[in-house]
Amino acid sequence: MSVRVRIAPSPTGNLHIGTARTAVFNWLYARNQKGTFILRVEDTDIERSKAEYTENIKSGLTWLGLNWDEGPFFQTERLDKYRQAIQTLVEKGLAYPCYCTPEELDEMREKQKATNQAPRYDNRHRNLSAEQIAEFEAQGRKPVIRFKIEDNQQIIWNDLVRDRVIWQGSDLGGDMVIARASEGDVFGQPLYNLAVVVDDMDMDISHVIRGEDHIANTAKQILLYQALGGKVPEFAHTPLILNTEGRKLSKRDGVTSIDDFRKMGFVAPALVNYMTLLGWTSPDGEEIFTLDEAATKFSLERVNKAGAKFDWDKLDWINSQYLHIMPPEDLLPALIPYWQGAGYEFDIENQKDWLLELTALISTSLTRLTDGVKETALFFASEINLSDEAKDFVTQEGVKDVLGSVISATSEDLTEDEAKGIIKQVTKDLKVKKGLVMRSLRAGLTGELHGPDLIQTWLLLNKKGVAKARLENLFKTLS
Repeated sequence: MSVRVRIAPSPTGNLHIGTARTAVFNWLYARNQKGTFILRVEDTDIERSKAEYTENIKSGLTWLGLNWDEGPFFQTERLDKYRQAIQTLVEKGLAYPCYCTPEELDEMREKQKATNQAPRYDNRHRNLSAEQIAEFEAQGRKPVIRFKIEDNQQIIWNDLVRDRVIWQGSDLGGDMVIARASEGDVFGQPLYNLAVVVDDMDMDISHVIRGEDHIANTAKQILLYQALGGKVPEFAHTPLILNTEGRKLSKRDGVTSIDDFRKMGFVAPALVNYMTLLGWTSPDGEEIFTLDEAATKFSLERVNKAGAKFDWDKLDWINSQYLHIMPPEDLLPALIPYWQGAGYEFDIENQKDWLLELTALISTSLTRLTDGVKETALFFASEINLSDEAKDFVTQEGVKDVLGSVISATSEDLTEDEAKGIIKQVTKDLKVKKGLVMRSLRAGLTGELHGPDLIQTWLLLNKKGVAKARLENLFKTLS
């Protein structure tokens, strides 16, 4: 059997991490099985669907490296197929027009609530006579189309994550609406469950991999596959992504869209790596891997049933591992937007070599790209201020002498060997400890007593032409 899977987001918002994680699992399974990964845009919600969200979804998937093999297909371009399917169901006697008004449905639900019954449609218009239909039509009522669901039937499937699943027809809320109120002689807007089934049949979808919150929909959709004479695909319902309190991750938790994570300084390979671990465990226990590497090991059998708790510390750690090994040539373009956003001034073309050296210096200190702003602030600042710790230190005897000696020995084209030689010589000439020289130099150059490699920091500031001036400024303030 040829494996064909799909991701089918609705363009009613930006790409959500839950949708993205579902896309990851589908992509991995398709690649593992040498199958096909399809992008389908479920845009039948005309009022809420927007082109900008469609573009956000496409760009987000592309950024994550989840390139699709077919599509994107749009449901709004397939309305005739859905209406033809609805017509088939009506002609088979498996669907019918329902003329209930919103007020009648509300009244029905209130009565059910008052008697502690689960809300459901009571199928009151399933067997209308021709006279009743004519009367409703004369009243100007516009019918929805409902699909018949028998209370006494069982829907059973072998879920590739959750094993055997059984649903009772009586638990599905009565006959299901598959099309909104009619528009003249044309069926109204087809609804989700009907459109999904028609699409999956038409596109020969072999496996439907999606979140566990769709399990009730699966029971309804299996009935529609059978009614339309289609082959029922395999189903795999993946665990939901949970917040720290064990509830489904939502907008109330703050960051949920892929755009949000991108702006916070996470890189795509790290984010997609982390999403792979949200509900799946590698057979060899590895936690750092590329998409292609994960695809060789991925199986639905190793997808967990329990919800996957979102762990910010774990995501930060994974992101840091990627940043620490990124070549400066790749890391620099990723950092530049954050530096520009912070107002740092630099010439990308003329200072490229300097910027690459700066990137290499700070890379191992980064957890997120946003950290690059703080880690490089001293290199872009026009002037620096001493920290409290540095202020206490520079009052020590010998600091001014050290600074004076270093200033005298520093040249415009300082090399690494020369810098090390200056420190060694000043230590020897002044008969002081090397630590005093190093901390004096760092305080004068950065305003701190801790930070990135001192020699490389000194060289970078010297190439920028500010090292000597900073040392002189501190020298002048010391009595």
